[in-house]
Formats: sequence, structure tokens, C-alpha cells
Amino acid sequence: MNQTAQQLKEKNIAEYLIYMWQEEDLIRANGCNLEQIEATIVSRYPEEEREALKEWYGNLITMMSEEGVRESGHLQINQNIIIKLTDLHKALAASPKFPFYSAAYFKALPFIVELRNKSGKTHEPELVTCFEALYGVLLLRLQRREISAGTLDAVKHISNFLSMLANYYDKESRGELKLED
Repeated sequence: MNQTAQQLKEKNIAEYLIYMWQEEDLIRANGCNLEQIEATIVSRYPEEEREALKEWYGNLITMMSEEGVRESGHLQINQNIIIKLTDLHKALAASPKFPFYSAAYFKALPFIVELRNKSGKTHEPELVTCFEALYGVLLLRLQRREISAGTLDAVKHISNFLSMLANYYDKESRGELKLED
């Protein structure tokens, strides 16, 4: 795993997932071609990091090919994170011990429902909708495109919700989260 990905995975699982989705898109933008990725991405890094990065990108390309996500979709390693986060979300939402988490979720929920309805992906898991919203806004910002006030408001609530979830994920991974008495 590259250094940035490793640091994000340890620090904030939500930021890590967004980063990995961006890496999948960078690989696609380079035609899933390792030589092209080496020329456009890896060559910008210090010499001592390049070989490890080339290997990492090569492994991602192989996984994307084997999993059939060269054109679209997400690697199973990234989908597994969504599954773990969904399981944790359900446990937190069902527990009376986490009222602030539930409040953040219920503040974000109308925006999640609206986004799912607008996209036509009404059967999509809620967390996928949340991450797609954040990733979409990231792409709009990178393109220097205007983002509506309504979208910014939705993303603020979704970000707060995902931030709390990521924080609880971190606590759980360190064995510090007690879901039950």
C-alpha cells in the first residue's frame, strides 16, 4: 500500500475510501496501463518511492481486471469497508448509548433519501450514497465547477455523519468502542 493510503486508512477510514475511489478513477483515466501510470503519476514521486508505488498500482490494476471493475465500480477491498461501516452504523443507530450519532444520522437522512431519489438508485445502500455525494463534490471542486447551496448543505450534514461514523470505526478498530454494556 502506498504511504498516503496507509496513513489515511489509519487516520480516517472515510478519507481513505474517498482516496481509493480517486485512485481507481486515476487508473481508469490512464487506461489501466501501468506504463502510462508510471509516466503520469509515479514519476512525480521521489526516486526512492517509485518502485513501491509502481508495484502498488500494478496490484490495483490486476485486482481491477480480475474483479471486472476496469470501466466502473469499486474494488472488493473498498466494498468491504462499506460493508464494515454499514454494520457499525446499524449497531450504533440501534444502540441507545449513542444519541449524538443517531442525531447526526437523522439530520443527514433527508439528504440521503433525496440524493437516492434524484440518482434513481433507491436500492443503493445509504452509505454508498453518502460517499458518492462527497466524491461527487470533490470532483466538482477539482473541476472548479459551481456547487449549489443546497448541495453544500447536504454535504455538510453527510460529512458530519460520516465523520462521526469514521471516528467510531477508529475506536472500534482499537478495541475502545463498547456497543453493549
